[in-house]
Formats: sequence, structure tokens, C-alpha cells
Amino acid sequence: MWIMFSVFGLPIPISATELLLASAVFCLVFWVVRTWRPRVPQGLKSPPEPWGWPLLGHVLTLGKNPHVVLSQLSQRYGDVLQIRIGCTPVLVLSGLDTIRQALVRQGDDFKGRPDLYSFTLITDGQSMTFNPDSGPVWAARRRLAQNALNTFSVASDPSSSSSCYLEDHVSKEAEALLGKFQELMSGPGHFDPYGHVVASVANVIGAMCFGQHFPQSSKEMLSVVESSHDFVESAISGNPVDFFPILKYLPNPGLQRFKSFNQRFLQFVRKTVQEHYQDFDKNSVQDIVGALFKHSEDNSQASSRLISQEKTVNLVNDLFGAGFDTITTAISWSLMYIVTNPKIQRKIQEELDRVIGRARRPRLSDRPQLPYLEAFILETFRHSSFVPFTIPHSTTRDTTLNGFFIPKERCVFINQWQVNHDPKLWGDPSEFRPERFLTSDGTAIDKFASEKVLLFSMGKRRCIGEVMARWEVFLFLAILLQRLEFSVPAGVKVDLTPNYGLTMKHPRCEHVQARLRFPTK
Repeated sequence: MWIMFSVFGLPIPISATELLLASAVFCLVFWVVRTWRPRVPQGLKSPPEPWGWPLLGHVLTLGKNPHVVLSQLSQRYGDVLQIRIGCTPVLVLSGLDTIRQALVRQGDDFKGRPDLYSFTLITDGQSMTFNPDSGPVWAARRRLAQNALNTFSVASDPSSSSSCYLEDHVSKEAEALLGKFQELMSGPGHFDPYGHVVASVANVIGAMCFGQHFPQSSKEMLSVVESSHDFVESAISGNPVDFFPILKYLPNPGLQRFKSFNQRFLQFVRKTVQEHYQDFDKNSVQDIVGALFKHSEDNSQASSRLISQEKTVNLVNDLFGAGFDTITTAISWSLMYIVTNPKIQRKIQEELDRVIGRARRPRLSDRPQLPYLEAFILETFRHSSFVPFTIPHSTTRDTTLNGFFIPKERCVFINQWQVNHDPKLWGDPSEFRPERFLTSDGTAIDKFASEKVLLFSMGKRRCIGEVMARWEVFLFLAILLQRLEFSVPAGVKVDLTPNYGLTMKHPRCEHVQARLRFPTK
């Protein structure tokens, strides 16, 4: 007889015999764990912990929307609380001030990553982003990746009239996307924009990473990026396979898809990097991979531990991820908010017409003069809060936070969704209102309000692609909204219920329509 469990929405079939065996093993483990508790120094106390089930802990309490449940628990237990998933204690941090204290002011204490099973499946366990390493070698590789990304994204491009490489790539892809949407309107008359946005964003980060070597529109590339949902559905805070080891050995379709995606993606990146290396010229570096190759050759002896051919593959794997899924999800959510808020769309387009006109294309240099569009993007980040948790952290040493003792190697969940929906910060968090980010006269972004939005984490593990992501989302939307008016037919209900994952997606909508706002040459 098989019993079907659903944990975080993931179906897991377990036979009765396996369940009994697992129960016996976990009873023993639970007894051992309960009899061993870290000693709390005098004058300190352990974080408060709600009652949880034996063996299971709070896994059933969390349900399909753990970010919401943990936000509710923080109202009762405070910004620092502890839960258990299985028998593993997990620290949960909420509240903007508490999170800033942990990740910024005490950043060295909270910069670690837990050694989770799912993390070992990403880039064969060598991911800079997910690997537990947080020492000097990790820091040096992170600086190297950050510099390479900046050089071929936000830095100026001497060979182009565009302000930077990113503007050049995004402008080309946005024009292609405009053409694709018009083609779909002249055919079916409606479309689902998500897949087309995925391909366009992949082409942008692919061009920055690989230059002319990136196989745009190849079946292999499209197959990989279009199945990225297999990654974000499993790379979540609270994946049961990370806390119930026996689940690794039981039938688990979601886990198999996760493994398959990681292997396919790694093979795709490795193959593209190797093809690039065959005609690499260190005197003509034009993309991120070329910059990493040059660094490797220039520092082959002095920094042999820092970067090798395989490490180049691993870094590019991380950089592609940093410049792909978050941006794709942000643009997709933005279009859903646009079609459900036509008055907001009109305000954005009035601003675009007033500042830019219709004779030229928007540029990144226009960003400071388009505060309403920027406010709309910030409100999309806040309201959707599509990255509900950061990638889990862990403590690197015994520490304290808000008077609570936190032992070394404690797994830490950072609840970004709670910050973005905290009534104490926002007053009316459930309302979609871009004006909350404008100054009183509406002519600029309120810097204080904008800094309260939490999406890219903060501190030593802050997303290295944040600046690129903000610029890219702005430019894609500015170009699209200058030329097209988006809508859905009357009577069509757009579902904005997020599906929990590393990045939360909205349900797909195939009824989107787009019409030209003015004729083009």
C-alpha cells in the first residue's frame, strides 16, 4: 500500500513499510537530538519556538505558503524565532531592522550557507552561490565574478553608441520582442508573454557571458531555459529532502526533474565555455567568459587556487542564473500588473511621452527622469515579493541577535516577503500603489521608501546581479511600454496568486493582447 504525502506542494509517495521504518529511525534520531541542546550562555536565552509535532516539527504547519505562515508566527513570537523541520532547528528572521542587523552589521556571523542536500546537486556542489564555503577563496571568487559581470553589463561599451553593453543587448532583444508580440497579434490575436520573455532575457545574459558564441534560439538553449521552473520549484527554503534524508531514496519526481535540470544546464554551460576557449584571444576580450579566461592565464601560478577551467564553468553557471531567472520573473510580473491596472499603464506611458517622446527609443540615461516607471517597478518588487526568502544562510560561529543566543552552523531563513508586507512599514501592504515610492511632489523616488524593499538580500550575500537586474527590467519595460499598450479582453480574470518557489511565478496567462500606440517607420 502506498501513501501519498504532499509537502510544500510536492507529492511524495511512501509505502506503509517505508513509513514504519522511517518512523522508527526518526524516533531514535529525535530522542538523540532532544537530549542534546547547545548550552546557552548565562544572561542569554534561546529564540522562542512554537509547539511542533514530534519527528515532523513544523513542516505541516508551514504548508504550501511558508512565507505567509512564518510572517503570521512572527507577529506572535517576534522577529527572531525558531522552528524545526523534521528534527533540524531553523532560525527564522523577520523585520527589516532585525534582518539588517544580522546580514549587514553582523554580516560575518550570518554569511554562511547550510550544507543542504539540494545544494550539492547544483553545479556538482561547486556553486559559488549555494556552496557552504564562505572563506577567503569564496570571497575572492565572488569579487572576480562581480567585476566580470560589471565589466560586460553596466560598464561603458567603447565600440557602441549605447551607454553600456547591457543597453546594447537589451535594446536589440526588446526590439525583437516587440516584433514577436506584433506577429502574434496579427495571428492568434492574443498570447502568453512568459516564454518569449524567457528567451529574450536568456539572450541578453547569454550575449554578455559568451558574446557571439552564445547559441541564440538553438533548441538546446531554449529547452534548458524554458525548463528553469524545475529548478525554482525545488531550490526552496524548506525543501523536505534537505531535512528528511530518507526522501533522497524514495520515488520523487520533483527531485528527479531538479537533478536532470542541473545536469543539463551544467552540460550546456560547459559545452559553450569549451567552444569559446577554442578561439580565445586574450588581446580581444569581448565577454565575461573571455575575461575569466584572461584572468586565469594572467594569474595561472599566483592564483591557481582561485580560478581554473572548471571554476570558470562554475562561475558562469552562477552568473547566468543571477542574470536570468530574477529578471525574467520581474518582467513577467510587471506585465501582469500592467494588464490588471490600466490606469497605472496610462500614467507610465504619459510620463514616457512627456520625457522621451516618440521619435527615439528609451535609454538607461532616462531612468532618473522617469520616476513613475521606477516607482511601478519598486511596487512590483514589493507587492509580488517574488523572492519570498533569500537562499538560506547559516551562522559561521556562535553569536547573539536581539538578546538571543544563536549557535554556530544554525540554518537561517530570511523572510523577505514579511518585510515587503509589514503593515508597520507600508500601512496598506495589500494595495498595489506605486505612488508610495514617490516624493510628495511626485518628481523623484523617495530614497528612504525604496530602501525598505527587500528582494536581492543584503550584506555579504547580496545578489551580485542586482544592479544589472534593476537596469535591465527598467529598459525592457520602458521600450515595451513606449510602443505597445497591453491589455486582456473584457471579462478575462487574471490570476495573480503566486506559486511558492525560490522565485514565485504567477499562473500563466494566454489572453494578453498588445497594440501599437503609434505607427513606426
